[in-house]
Amino acid sequence: MKILLIGGSKSGKSHLGQELARTAGRPMIYWATMQPLDSEDEDRIAAHLLDREGWGFTTIECGRALESAFDRVPNDSAVLLDSVTVLLANEMFSENIDEQAGARTAQSLLALGEHVHTLVCVCDELWREEEAYGEGTVLFRRQLAEVCRKLVEEFDVVCEVVAGILHVWKGELP
Repeated sequence: MKILLIGGSKSGKSHLGQELARTAGRPMIYWATMQPLDSEDEDRIAAHLLDREGWGFTTIECGRALESAFDRVPNDSAVLLDSVTVLLANEMFSENIDEQAGARTAQSLLALGEHVHTLVCVCDELWREEEAYGEGTVLFRRQLAEVCRKLVEEFDVVCEVVAGILHVWKGELP
């Protein structure tokens, strides 16, 4: 089963993702994509670690080139990938702006979904705002929307989380 959770920052997506991974009744993998750049990033990571403490997750830290870590993930596992947004940013902005990062990210996520029993992906919803942004940010938002469209097409369940309230747009939660 492949599940996509979309929502704003601090909406409850990650915690819901943990719950969904647990319901799969499989070995649980938390696939961490954030590569901390400052104390704010480190604080977010610490909060996520605290939130899943004692749940039984094995953590894999791989924020780029997902396929390089597939051999560390059992095929029968339930993987919570947190987050698609950070994964795309890592791929897109490593040195120069990579305009092919979105397609590659979507392909990697779909391949991961075929590799494991259950995949739960968390993604920030960033494309509804109407503010003026620089060219790199506009391209990033466009590519993130494209990645999510591809996942929506292929995933079994698609949900939006707003202030901890869940709305299922596609499929049915286990």
